[in-house]
Amino acid sequence: MKRALFVCTQNLQRSPTAERVFAGRPGLEVASAGIARDAVTPVSPELIRWADLVFVMEPWHRDALIGRFGPLLGDKRVICLEIPDEYWFMDPALVELLQARVEPYLRE
Repeated sequence: MKRALFVCTQNLQRSPTAERVFAGRPGLEVASAGIARDAVTPVSPELIRWADLVFVMEPWHRDALIGRFGPLLGDKRVICLEIPDEYWFMDPALVELLQARVEPYLRE
């Protein structure tokens, strides 16, 4: 069972959309969180430990994760999807982008 954590800024649009899109897939558990301390669900040490793969939406999310949780990340893959903060929750264009960019990593 793979565990994927999706991270954006506030956990309002991009990462919850990713969680919804990939939820229920056989062999995959998903969660989402925000890097901001006031996010709906903030990234926590427990979520980092839980995840096998960590998908971030922007390069600065990766940098912030490494800065705050570096030792916990260990050998986990942190993958930047390069998705800017310009989409709404479940925006069809966002869903399509997520599927195209995440799928290859889930097949590995």
